[in-house]
Amino acid sequence: MNECLAFYQGDFVKENNVNISVRSKAFNYGLACFEGIRAYWHEDSNQLYAFKLKEHYTRFLQSCKVLNIKLPYSVEELCDITIELLKKNNFKSTTYIRPIAFKGSEHIGPTLKDNDDRIVIYCQPLGSYTGKDRLRVAVTSWTRLNDNMLPPRVKATASYLNSALASLEVTSRGYDEAIFLTATGHVCEGPGENIFMVRKGKLITPPPSDNILEGITRELVMQIAREDLGIEVVERSISRTELYAADELFFSGTAMEVTPIIEADDRIVGNGEPGEICKRIKEAFSNLTVGKIEKYKDSCTSVY
Repeated sequence: MNECLAFYQGDFVKENNVNISVRSKAFNYGLACFEGIRAYWHEDSNQLYAFKLKEHYTRFLQSCKVLNIKLPYSVEELCDITIELLKKNNFKSTTYIRPIAFKGSEHIGPTLKDNDDRIVIYCQPLGSYTGKDRLRVAVTSWTRLNDNMLPPRVKATASYLNSALASLEVTSRGYDEAIFLTATGHVCEGPGENIFMVRKGKLITPPPSDNILEGITRELVMQIAREDLGIEVVERSISRTELYAADELFFSGTAMEVTPIIEADDRIVGNGEPGEICKRIKEAFSNLTVGKIEKYKDSCTSVY
């Protein structure tokens, strides 16, 4: 039995006491949205740092707006609730936080007009998402959803069926993760993470117009590259075969963090080892998430 506390509809309750009806529209039709947030434990300072809370909850409420889910909380209030939840659980390890907003109505029909809007926030310890420090990937035959179908910039639960199908396909064939193409054949992203390519000294990543999630870690990676490492960053469409010609490839995301790709569609990337640019960005990312870099300290919210 899970004795962790969750936040549900205004109260901190034992996670096992959160009851959601089997008739809920969230369960029946996927009428919900979510966020993924990390809090990083720093042993030396005996401190847990919630990372990019404001940015995550700003995006969370934007997702709610698209889905006509109206929550009685501001970004600041959601940040305060999350800090209190982490304190109450007394987490002393790197932790994953999952807020979900959903339509709780039990009426039949996939309508977003119902006003029974609910929120639950739970959390759990989480180290490495994949358990690997380098990945083998393959392009999936499943196409990434278009913005006019299920908008990728909205973290809607329903759209992750697309991700699950892609992951099932490639992991069943022995790969670690999938890469989506858009309907026009351009590289999009992974099932739950953005992708970066290094070619001729430039850091290249697909633009929002190629149906990507506008990742918070993605934005941070671009900032580190531009401002701290002096690397030119280009947002443009990427052709599939460019993956095979890349000097480096890597994923970024809240769960994925910064993880190098060493093989794509059975082609070795670069020399088959994590590239220097990826390693430098990964090192900077690891330091700034626990408040070691003064410039980025505003991204870290101390829990204790």
